[in-house]
Amino acid sequence: MTLNLIDIKSEYAKDKDLKQGDVELFMTWVNKQPHLPKINELQAILFLQSCYYSNEAAKTALDTYFTVKALCPEMFGNRNPLTGPMKETIHVSVMTPLPKETPDGSTIFFVKLTDTTPDKYIFVDQCRYFDMISMLHLYQKGTSKGHLIVFDMKGISFPHLAKLGPITMKKLLFYLQDALPVRLKGLHFVNIVPFMDKILALMRPFMKKELMDVLFLHTTVDELFKYVPQDCLPQEYGGSVEAVPILHEKIKGDLRNNTALFEWEETQKVDESKRPGKPKNIGDIFGVEGTFKKLEID
Repeated sequence: MTLNLIDIKSEYAKDKDLKQGDVELFMTWVNKQPHLPKINELQAILFLQSCYYSNEAAKTALDTYFTVKALCPEMFGNRNPLTGPMKETIHVSVMTPLPKETPDGSTIFFVKLTDTTPDKYIFVDQCRYFDMISMLHLYQKGTSKGHLIVFDMKGISFPHLAKLGPITMKKLLFYLQDALPVRLKGLHFVNIVPFMDKILALMRPFMKKELMDVLFLHTTVDELFKYVPQDCLPQEYGGSVEAVPILHEKIKGDLRNNTALFEWEETQKVDESKRPGKPKNIGDIFGVEGTFKKLEID
């Protein structure tokens, strides 16, 4: 199985704080854990860098990453973009890292609906889509000094709100904050909808202070430019990056051309029967799902 991964040498070249000795030490620890899958050098680099080279923090993040993926197959399984739910999901929205970084070296992750039909929006499938794009970018482009998520809400209507389940939202935000190997520097919602307060009411219980501190709401695109350079955005926003439809077709092609990578990812699973101490279950991570109250919609 051939995986199209970034050249490891380029990772060491772009970050003087990345030490091969630290990476080897981390890999040795991970590969000695009986419940964890074997990892490669790039994976070790991603987790160490995202945790600012804290060995203990990286250990926790990596264990959480593989544990959550194993315990939430409805969100992280079925990753083949050519079959199953992903075949249709990738047409509902565009999720793509933009090719131009910010002046401080951060990657912009752009999200926008392309099909605004509420019935076609399946939240859990969109979460899987987000993770597939995120990990594909990390494996092929490597680390970044930071990541900004820009979500253009144009086209989102009130019926979409009913599609957002609190259980899935909790899992997504937990994964984003505790497992995904990125340095999240900003979460920007643009062209916010009149019922944004209801979306935030669903998100806030699951957000740590660190994420709340980098959450920004913008009623117009012009407000976004105070935080994200206009030139780094697609042409529709006055930037120098290709138009959104072109970006969408490119990212869909990237997904289809990397099915081997997603198949390999699905082989990397935690074996809870071999975890030292007590095995973990979904209740240990997320609590009892039955305790969630139904979201009330006015």
